[in-house]
Amino acid sequence: MSHDHTESTTPVPDLRTAELAEPGAVTIVVPTFNESANIRRLLHQITESVPARLPCEVVFVDDSTDDTPEVVRDAAKDCPYPVTVIHREEPVGGLGGAVVEGIKAAGSDWIVVMDGDCQHPPSLVPELVATGERSGAGLVVASRYIKGGSRAGLAGSYRVAVSRGATWLTKSLFPRRLHGISDPMSGFFAIRRSAVTADVLKPLGYKILLELAVRSRPRRVSEVPFVFQDRFAGESKSSAQEGLRFLRHLAGLRTASPAARMVGFGLIGLTGFLPNLLGLYALTAAGLHYVPAEILANQLGVAWNFVLIEHLLFRDRRSHRRWWDRAGRFALLANADLVLRIPLIALFVHRFGMGALSATALALVTTFVLRFAGTEALVYLPRRGPRGARTAARRTAARRAA
Repeated sequence: MSHDHTESTTPVPDLRTAELAEPGAVTIVVPTFNESANIRRLLHQITESVPARLPCEVVFVDDSTDDTPEVVRDAAKDCPYPVTVIHREEPVGGLGGAVVEGIKAAGSDWIVVMDGDCQHPPSLVPELVATGERSGAGLVVASRYIKGGSRAGLAGSYRVAVSRGATWLTKSLFPRRLHGISDPMSGFFAIRRSAVTADVLKPLGYKILLELAVRSRPRRVSEVPFVFQDRFAGESKSSAQEGLRFLRHLAGLRTASPAARMVGFGLIGLTGFLPNLLGLYALTAAGLHYVPAEILANQLGVAWNFVLIEHLLFRDRRSHRRWWDRAGRFALLANADLVLRIPLIALFVHRFGMGALSATALALVTTFVLRFAGTEALVYLPRRGPRGARTAARRTAARRAA
């Protein structure tokens, strides 16, 4: 990662050593990806509405492949407040990861996160901070869905439907964590620096507010209505790929607890019956005996389950072992499940006098729990001891530097 600090009419502070700004000041964090056509207008809007009401600085965290950093550097010369650019060569975590970088660099008590496409009005920044100060809230969300707010800037009925669907889904999955937040999809909010620990955040994609609310939600939350503006220039970064990342992010957040992971593990296991049965049908139709056909078809189900749990349940725990090591261990556990189940059924029937049906059901539950515990302990937990810690640290550092 490289850090390019721009020049402005006020000297840009070294954010690694600068003391906290005075209380009530604000750091505006703007994640950008190819937004060069919007930069001058955005900084002009900030200049017109923020510095006269409270001290501010602006931190752009940029993942662009165009000339956005150079445009920021040039436009900052006319700004009466510090402007900083952090350009990331590798956009780890997407726009959400960029926001986390900005939070780490912020030098003020309050941090306001907003998009760089001029759809979030900077004139609302002082009101967000003032609301937080008045109410004692740690998080103030600019909402399109309370009285006085509007999603007018969403282009087309398709984006409106996607936004409403995503909002409904997230609030259904996290009713307690998102209580009092009407617009969890908002990218415009203010948070106290003391209310967030950036190191616990694991963003994936552009819905950083959801990440903040679920992993480190402040006790008190307030909302301010805002009207979502039309994009000034450029194109929306929403895409099918971002939609998939959002769903993966939701799955990771929902399965953060062991109990939720176990439920997810079981549901994924059930889906594995489909490739298993399809494989068995194809192999027996080709003339293979049903016993070796079942053994081979079972491997299709194992592979299916492995891919899903890798991406939906244990995405953040894959750095401790190489993929082939994880796949081999998972396959061994999955096939051991079949080998263990028959002796268990026999034990329950002959030793404890259970019926065949109840013994089979109990054996299924037992081997499922053992397989889940084994998967966590033997596949996705880090190796114990200094060697394992060093290996994980080296892989994490290499991934970040890549």
